[in-house]
Amino acid sequence: MRLTSSCRTDRPSGTWQAYAFSAAAVSACAVLGARAVDADSAWYRALDKPRWQPPSWAFGAVWTPVYASVAWAGGHAVSRARGRARSRLAVSLAANLTLNASWNWAFFNRRSPGAGVLGTLLLDASNIELIRRTARVDPLAARALLPYAGWCLFATGLNTALARRN
Repeated sequence: MRLTSSCRTDRPSGTWQAYAFSAAAVSACAVLGARAVDADSAWYRALDKPRWQPPSWAFGAVWTPVYASVAWAGGHAVSRARGRARSRLAVSLAANLTLNASWNWAFFNRRSPGAGVLGTLLLDASNIELIRRTARVDPLAARALLPYAGWCLFATGLNTALARRN
């Protein structure tokens, strides 16, 4: 039996691979970043923190759905992009997630709120670029990245406050 055009889906080829790439990249980011975090260290506990800093448990509660939305948005957009736009979008997502995981190492491993501020500023710039690039091929996926960018901006403010206070 031959498939006719009426039996085909309108989904782009490589959809599951795009979602798998995105989910794997986001998972690697989360795991590698988490390896550097030690919120129970004497150094971190001794930091003078602003009153508006959320409790430690809130970070995991927020990052879990945020990472899920990034994985979905990445897979959705990459599966719809073609040619150079697809490869550039994949590289942009990978670079962004590398910056995301690197922040934990700069802040916690180096014990440097100043390095953390630099890391969050680079991540914020990368978020703008990723959203812009994503919007060109998939406006819905770009909108799904907005909570991620917002949470990262909040992290920049918090990290800046920590750097100033310490």
